[in-house]
Amino acid sequence: MSELYGAAPEPAQAVDLADYVRLLAELRAWAGMPSYRVLAKRVGPLMRPPRTVSPSTLVDAFRPGRRRLDLDLVVAIVRACGMDEPATARWREAFLKVHRLAKSGGPVGVFGQLPSDLATFTGRRKELAGLIADATRHPKGDHANTVVISAIEGMAGVGKTQLAIHAAHELLRAGRFTDTQLNVNLRGFDPEHPPADPSAVLGAFLRQLGVAAQQIPENQEERAAMYRDRLRGRSAIVLLDNAASEDQVRDLIPAGPDCLVLITSRRSLAGLDGATPYLLDTFSETESLDLLIRITGRDRVAAEREAAARIVECCDHLPLAVALTAARLRSRPAWSLVALADQLEAGRLDAIRAGGRAIRPVLDLSYRALPDPVQHMFRLLGVHPGPDLSAEAAAALTGRTVTQARETLELLVDENMLQQRLPGRYELHDLLRAHAIELAAQEEVATALVRVIVWYAHSVFNAMTTLQKVVEPPAVPSESNPATFASHDAALAWLTAEETNLEHVLQAAAEAGQHNTTWQLGRTLRRIYSERGRIADSAKVSQVTVEAARKAGNRLAEGRALFDLAWAYGELERRRPNPNLGEAETHARQAVDLCDGAGDVHGKVQALNGLARILGYRNQHAEALHCYEEALAISQERRDLKAIGTSHCNIGTLHFVRNDYDLALASYLRSLEILDALDFDSYGITMLIGNIAEVYRLTGTYDKALSYESRRLALARAYGYTMQEAESLLATGDIQSCLGDTPAARKFWAESATLYEQLGDPRSSEARQRLSASCRTPGIY
Repeated sequence: MSELYGAAPEPAQAVDLADYVRLLAELRAWAGMPSYRVLAKRVGPLMRPPRTVSPSTLVDAFRPGRRRLDLDLVVAIVRACGMDEPATARWREAFLKVHRLAKSGGPVGVFGQLPSDLATFTGRRKELAGLIADATRHPKGDHANTVVISAIEGMAGVGKTQLAIHAAHELLRAGRFTDTQLNVNLRGFDPEHPPADPSAVLGAFLRQLGVAAQQIPENQEERAAMYRDRLRGRSAIVLLDNAASEDQVRDLIPAGPDCLVLITSRRSLAGLDGATPYLLDTFSETESLDLLIRITGRDRVAAEREAAARIVECCDHLPLAVALTAARLRSRPAWSLVALADQLEAGRLDAIRAGGRAIRPVLDLSYRALPDPVQHMFRLLGVHPGPDLSAEAAAALTGRTVTQARETLELLVDENMLQQRLPGRYELHDLLRAHAIELAAQEEVATALVRVIVWYAHSVFNAMTTLQKVVEPPAVPSESNPATFASHDAALAWLTAEETNLEHVLQAAAEAGQHNTTWQLGRTLRRIYSERGRIADSAKVSQVTVEAARKAGNRLAEGRALFDLAWAYGELERRRPNPNLGEAETHARQAVDLCDGAGDVHGKVQALNGLARILGYRNQHAEALHCYEEALAISQERRDLKAIGTSHCNIGTLHFVRNDYDLALASYLRSLEILDALDFDSYGITMLIGNIAEVYRLTGTYDKALSYESRRLALARAYGYTMQEAESLLATGDIQSCLGDTPAARKFWAESATLYEQLGDPRSSEARQRLSASCRTPGIY
């Protein structure tokens, strides 16, 4: 029979159920076109079990447009048409394939119309406006002959598909792109299927565009050419959802200017020519709450507004996470928002789910798509204590070179699993951070954490040394090369960029039991805070430092840390209306005793100076002078010029508060003479120069006062001493007022007020008062 009618059709060519039925009809023709009655008589005995089959049953089996076929019937038809067992097996395999694909929406999930627009669509006003504007730009513009391509990118669950669908529906409602709408899920991140083959997608698109299956070319390039030809002159939207790469979508982009292509992807599509990128971030709190309200109900959210804010915060404002949580809440009308917020805080990833959907599998898909080295980096990024990090810190965290770390970080940015808001700084969303930590093994977490903590400690030491500040070197060696700095400005910029991270690193070091590193890093961080006027933070860090020194059993370190704590408490209290300096004095006396007992002569001098300062604040001037003189005597015996200079400065301050300006000035000038000749701390010099300027102002020597204040202001700005800058601006304004130059005075007071307000210092009101009464008699201040 096969010799009479040529080669039998090959069932593997079927791309869908309709194509399979067409090939089955060709098989009947190949078999000599038996009538349905004749074929029914052949098929019946071949059924399992054998039975009578009516001709109408066979007519229905060959009818185009069927949604299902009976496998036993098809196998019997194939055998009745003369196929042997190997051929019959191929028809069976093709049957199973097309039915499996039919369940998933076709060979590549292609549809001839757009998915429904969600009633709960929320936010994205800026992005939506941009997409609409791109799609409706004037046809006579620069891109009149170019298809409009918008690439919507972002992390898993950020709402890319919903934005694309909503934008497409908005355009259709406005009467745009009404000729054709093509939509395909490219399965870039599908746990059950590989990414869609562009050739198969083109074949499906062509069938949607009316091309008969037998007329569709085999070659992908020829399919792409036919696809572009079929869309020429049509006003069409092509939605390419969940793209795996630029290569997957290139041939799916039509050529005509009347077409709009919307592409969504978790990966960066930066290599796609002519595409306008839209990088989606998570929602704002307002948008998150709005989505929660839309799904859960306004009254329910309004009744527990604070708990609602906790819920969206636990969801990290990720739209999918908020939507799942809201849907779960809607299905539990008896639940309170507080109870759900508590669940989320106790087990965030496990609690973000609704029905059979959950956030964890969505995040898992993105992670599993990464190469092994990138997976390793992602896991350890969750270990980093701070909110962002540099490539250098990532290298320390993972034990790689900086170049390797930077390349891997950039790959994670391309995968939209990291953000880069500032050049060279990388951020991990909170939900991704939680996911990364879960994936990391306990041993690799502990190792990486210690490695990066020690790296930060060495880097801070290098920065402070570059700034010519004497700090304790880290006791633990660093496995990775710490940051080094070629200039003062570079060191200062690094400390500013890493300031928030350093707070978290200190806390992580304390929790990890790295006591020596904790107290060393803590003392340095306390100094940075003090110099920047962050006294409350200085006190907080000093408390951590004291505890770490005690746990390390280091009495010398404990004594110095207690001195730091006493200073911070003293500075905080003396600025309050009714200061209570008892606790500060207690810490200072403990510091003196500990340093004395540990044989730490230098520490004892510092502690005596600190105790004397606090006693001075309490108006116990005689005892304060005794402490200062004891510190001076010890320093002179040791011939410690820096300590001698410091003691003269401190004695001068005591004379100053007793209004003995001549003695104060003499002590200050002696201190400056000594310290200026040394490589002394710039912060201390800045304060000392300010003290001298104040004495000159109060004694009416305005020209010298202005000269010293100008030097102080320059130093404060050069070294980033914001509090000193604010004080110097205020003082300079006062001097200008005394000289009768009110406009100049107002300028300095205004700048001072602004800085004080930025620091949260109540002295901003003093500057504002001076501004409001700017026509004062010279000499009032």
